[in-house]
Amino acid sequence: MTAETPDRETSDRQGQPAQRVAALLGSCPHCGAATLFDGPVSFAPECSQCGLNFSRFNVGDGPAAFLTFGVGGLVTALAVWLELAASPPFWVHILLWVPLTAALVIGGLRVAKAWLLSAEYRQRASEARTDDTRPDTTQSDETS
Repeated sequence: MTAETPDRETSDRQGQPAQRVAALLGSCPHCGAATLFDGPVSFAPECSQCGLNFSRFNVGDGPAAFLTFGVGGLVTALAVWLELAASPPFWVHILLWVPLTAALVIGGLRVAKAWLLSAEYRQRASEARTDDTRPDTTQSDETS
């Protein structure tokens, strides 16, 4: 690695955490403080350290659909394997798969949402402002 090419694994900009670190730790993409989440998977309104407004980023619920399919497929495959290999009582399946599914979905959702917010921050993407000056094309012409 040369002096002209910064190490993209550690940080893209001076003082900001790497994207994967920010995603894994729930860190603010601007200052690196662990202030991204207000609850298990809900974003805080803003960073309490640097004041970055998290509500201007649109992460949406896209990661939830992919995680549901991925985790559902994995857990189903493991449950079928366990049933065919050991034939445990039904309560064993409940004790194993319900908490594992919940943990994988919530943990994965936190990481995926944090990664997407960090990616939007690094690409300088944000929601459209309400004061856009686009002409309104839905109005009808009243001169007829």
